[in-house]
This record gives sequence, C-alpha cells and structure tokens, in this order.
Amino acid sequence: MRGSLVPAALRYVDQVARSGSIQSAAREMNIAASAINRQILLLERDLGVTLFERVTGGMRLTPAGDALVALARRWRSDERRANAELKQLQGVNQGHVRLVAMDSHVNGFLPRFVSELNERHPRISLEIQIASTDEAQAALLSGAADLIAAFNLNPHREIHVLWRRELPFGCVVSPNHPLARGKTTSMQEVAGYPFVLQNKALAIRRYLEARHGWLLSEKTIETNSLQLVKRLAGSGNYVAFTSELDAAPELVSGALVFVPVRDKGDPQTVSVAIDARKPFAKIARIVADGLAAGMDADLQDVRRRAS
Repeated sequence: MRGSLVPAALRYVDQVARSGSIQSAAREMNIAASAINRQILLLERDLGVTLFERVTGGMRLTPAGDALVALARRWRSDERRANAELKQLQGVNQGHVRLVAMDSHVNGFLPRFVSELNERHPRISLEIQIASTDEAQAALLSGAADLIAAFNLNPHREIHVLWRRELPFGCVVSPNHPLARGKTTSMQEVAGYPFVLQNKALAIRRYLEARHGWLLSEKTIETNSLQLVKRLAGSGNYVAFTSELDAAPELVSGALVFVPVRDKGDPQTVSVAIDARKPFAKIARIVADGLAAGMDADLQDVRRRAS
C-alpha cells in the first residue's frame, strides 16, 4: 500500500504524541509544521475536544488525546496486518512484525534469529523492543506489539500462549565457586554466600521475597542489569538467581554453571504469545516459530553442556 487507510489527521496526532512537539513531528514526517498544526486544530474543532495541552517546549496529550492516539495505533496495526494478509494471498511472505523481547535474549538467541529470519524471509521486517515482562504484556494488550517473548507471563484471557517451556528454579555460579561442586543446592546452602539479585520488576525477585524473604541480608547486591548480575557471578564471589536461558551463552561457554535448587519452588517459564483477540497473521507465525526454535536450541545447548 503506497498510501495509508488511516486518516492523515490521526497519523499527525500520533506522531506529535511520539515526538513531543509539532516541529519534531514535522521533521520526522517531512511535512510542514503548519500543515500538521492545521489538521490537529480542525480535528479538535470537529470532535469538540482538546487533544493536546500546549506547554513550554512541546505538546502534552490530554485524556481525550490519549484515547484518540490509542485508536490511531490500533488502526495502523490493523492496517499493517491487512496489508500482510493481502500479500500472503498473493503467495508473498511480506510484512512488518512488532516484537517485544527480554534483555537476556539480546546476548542469547536473538541476534542469530534475526540473521536467520532475514536470510529465509527477507521481505519480513522486524521492530524489536526490549522490555520487562510486565511492559511486554502491556504492549501486547494495548496493540503496540504483535508478538512477545517473555519470562513468567501471568495467565490472561486476552493473551494466547503459542509456545512455552518450564525453566527449573536455580542459580548460576562460577565454575570455581563451592556450590558448583554439587549437582544441586538448597536455599540454606546459598544463604552461606553473598548473592546478587535482579530488581523487583522481575517475577523471580518477587518470588524470592514472598517465599524466602529471610534470605535477604547485608550480603545482597541488587541491580537492574542482567549483565552485571552475570559478571558478578562469574567473578566467583557471588551467587545469582536466574534461569538457564538468561545465562545461556555463559553456560554453554563454561564461564558459569547452573545449579538447580532442591527446595520446592515455582519453576520459571518462557513463552511466546500473541493477542488472543486478533487474527494470527502468517508472518507472525513465521516469526513466532523462529523465536521458539531459537530458544529451544539454546536450552538444548545448555543442557547438553551440563550433561
């Protein structure tokens, strides 16, 4: 589609909301700022509402503007999906897929997956955002994402899980750490060593606080950086609670060792999911299958190394 089925005024409102000002939106869209401003004023007049507050240095959405931007983004998402489906009817796997993935995927399977997808399906383009599980779920439900690959998804009637794997609860340590000598460990044994925790946005941290709050002490370091968590564990001085998939490259290389925890606990999960309310496009299926295959391959490599 050369043009867009979404009215120009809605596209202008969306871009101003993204850019923060009419001038920035005009540069992004290569359209005169006066034309964008005129369309927004006409739309406000026709709807009888104010869409933006004119503030120093930019534009801020009003509640009415928020509602209209949400509508515009749903329409643009539907338009992209319709375009892709029309191409598929012509026998062409072509279109755009918006994916939200996790930070740990960046240093794991994701670069390899992107390269393989480009090689096999060069007409499928990807937009990849890195976020927390809560943010990924919100993006899917709001229409800002077509597909998510996320840890520990909460059950939701409007989210359909296409693929899911359980990840045993455990920790990672340096091969030289005393805990690496055993096939398993316990929370009591872990308590004897300093450990590093990821922040409270992650389900594994919330689980530890709920079930093993006694463990948190002055020997704890907290960070929002998975890379720092793994570096500290690799130093030999810290234990880190995380999954096999979070540390897959380091586990395969032998830089870290995964030690399952014997204490009965909730396993972590990793899932690929879509919005259950929307049709599932063929190109999204292609991307979803590739994501699942990539994570399965990483898990097999990790477990082969461990055995």
